Amino acid sequence: MIDRAEVFGTAVPVIQAPMAGGAATPALVAAVSSAGGLGFLAAGYRTAAAVQEEITAVRGRTDAPFGVNVFVPGPASTAADEAAVARYRDELAPEALRYGVAVPEEVAWDDDGWQEKIDLLVAERVPVVSFTFGCPPAEIVARLQGAGSAVVVTVNTPSEALVAAEAGADALSVQGPDAGGHQTSFLPEESGAASYVLPELVASVREVVGLPLAAGGGITDGAGIASVLAAGAVAAQLGTAFLRTPESGAHPVYKAALADPAFAETAFTRAFTGRRARGLLNRFMIEHEAGAPSCYPLVHQLTRGLRQAAAAQGDPHGMALWAGTGYRRAREVPAADLVRTLVDETRAALG
Repeated sequence: MIDRAEVFGTAVPVIQAPMAGGAATPALVAAVSSAGGLGFLAAGYRTAAAVQEEITAVRGRTDAPFGVNVFVPGPASTAADEAAVARYRDELAPEALRYGVAVPEEVAWDDDGWQEKIDLLVAERVPVVSFTFGCPPAEIVARLQGAGSAVVVTVNTPSEALVAAEAGADALSVQGPDAGGHQTSFLPEESGAASYVLPELVASVREVVGLPLAAGGGITDGAGIASVLAAGAVAAQLGTAFLRTPESGAHPVYKAALADPAFAETAFTRAFTGRRARGLLNRFMIEHEAGAPSCYPLVHQLTRGLRQAAAAQGDPHGMALWAGTGYRRAREVPAADLVRTLVDETRAALG
């Protein structure tokens, strides 16, 4: 197990972000952890049984500590605008014709197997358990800690950091607005598009809590890592930087898009899932952002088949190409080599 007082006390200050949707394979997680960093599996969109298989696979590859990330379910009321979802379903009809698949007639709120996954992680005694989209209740934090796990909560703002600290979190993952994928913001009055640059956000969180901090959002090289270490973080969390590694489970079309000059920028969108997320700006985002309701996970369920069909047909313009602002610097090298390069770059940047 890992010392909860030194959650991010790995040999090197590199954490591989838990990218849901298939990118964070056991091979990637094990490679990063074996290289001295901290790899994370993503339990989001996975059944508890599938997560257990991946935990077993990681343990079969390395004895090093690793983590598992879990989505905190929001209340069903936040996804209950049935009229807006119905309108969006109608808007997506031409997409269904384009890709030759049906948009579901009925979608419903679900908690992504929340209780089953908590029970599994307690039983498996995973070294680190992190949470996204919310702060788990204090009793769940304590239950995981009782099983020997360190608990990390992802936050976007200082006020969310205070909530997580009050719940008993051992450490925080501070997510800046340049991060790829979903923004984790969970307080109603907070915005996922915080105006902070990442080092300023780290410093602001450091002012209100004394917990160890990891920080992520747009970091793809040692200079970025050094900037958040100087601001008070003890490690940097990188997701997009690992997407092009051979161990990544990202679809080949997705990997190619990261290096394709045709994709010139990233943007926030709710068009794919109903929750604010940053990805490569593509046709689907441009055409459907205005009509997409803030209804997660219902919108995710509506578009899932479309995204899968687009990938199968080699069309990146119908896929959710989650990426941080530093995506152009993602390197096509083995994950362990990337960790070592990042460490060398960080040392050079720190002088």
